[in-house]
Amino acid sequence: MKTENMLPDKDLKIKETLRVRFNETDPLGIVWHGHYITYFEEGREAFGRKWGLSYLDVQKQGFATPIVKSMCEHFLPLKYGDTFTIETTFIPSDSAKLIFRYRLFNEAEQLVCSGETVQVFLDSDGNLSFYNPPFFQEWKNTMGL
Repeated sequence: MKTENMLPDKDLKIKETLRVRFNETDPLGIVWHGHYITYFEEGREAFGRKWGLSYLDVQKQGFATPIVKSMCEHFLPLKYGDTFTIETTFIPSDSAKLIFRYRLFNEAEQLVCSGETVQVFLDSDGNLSFYNPPFFQEWKNTMGL
């Protein structure tokens, strides 16, 4: 895990800019609601690459992190061709889970959508981990959590 020299400022977060693709829209040119969950995943992947907690990092440690809860609230639409920013924030927890909060902003910096996901740790046999896996506890310690 590559966590050296990456101590967080105040919050563990990242901002990523994306563009709405044609195949993500309905016949009216508006983003279909199901794609917002995909945008959340884009944010998680960007977060993982920056902070050393990507799906590949977790997989190398013998774990998977399936989503057990997701929530999404829509405020304004995104349309084909729009550029938007997804802000992904890690929410610390003592439990053996990953909680991420998301906020999507349009080009005018208006809040388009917000949401949250919760992921748990499964070992290579598919067993739920009730305690933080050692690599994750080490990551949390390194991050000052």
